[in-house]
Amino acid sequence: MSSGFSNTSGVKHPDPYKEANLDTQVSTQTKLDDLSKFMDASKFCMMTTVNPKTHQLVSRCMALAGQENGGLDLLFHTNTESGKTDDLAADTHINVGFLNNSGEWASVSGTTEIITDRELVKKHYKPHLKAWVGDLGDGVHDGSANDPRIGIIRVKMATAHYAISHKNIAGRLTEVAKGVVTGDTAVVNKLREISEEEVSKLRLTH
Repeated sequence: MSSGFSNTSGVKHPDPYKEANLDTQVSTQTKLDDLSKFMDASKFCMMTTVNPKTHQLVSRCMALAGQENGGLDLLFHTNTESGKTDDLAADTHINVGFLNNSGEWASVSGTTEIITDRELVKKHYKPHLKAWVGDLGDGVHDGSANDPRIGIIRVKMATAHYAISHKNIAGRLTEVAKGVVTGDTAVVNKLREISEEEVSKLRLTH
């Protein structure tokens, strides 16, 4: 019995969009470099964790604080007293999804660790964090870089999938319009995948 879902048959590829847009003609390093640039430019993402009580997936908007190892590891600020930190303490698996207003996107899956090292926190600290964690008025939990509540979520990439455009808006609209008329698949993105094996090899040189 098949473990997948399919309602097609025949000789043509059942997912013509992926077939037409999948970009396999670049090096693994180029894929990582382009992904890193896209994430940095996008800045905001949805971070998805697993709630340990309900086992449901929960997503929150997060701002990328930094990257390490050429983009293999992503850094996000967190209040260590927050729900997402509790989620990750119970299950380290995570996904972060980036999207811009042009429809380009990236999905990074991996595992996490919560870092409370003050040097790393201070390196990436921004004053606006105080607006998110507040000042508790006890002289310690004041929203500064020394506030012990402020930590770093380090996301260690396991796999990544993303789509970046190689055409301007006019070009993409033309492709879509042509596809509506002719039935041809629109070629508008570069779909790329970075596998676990590729990530492992990249970590040897980063």
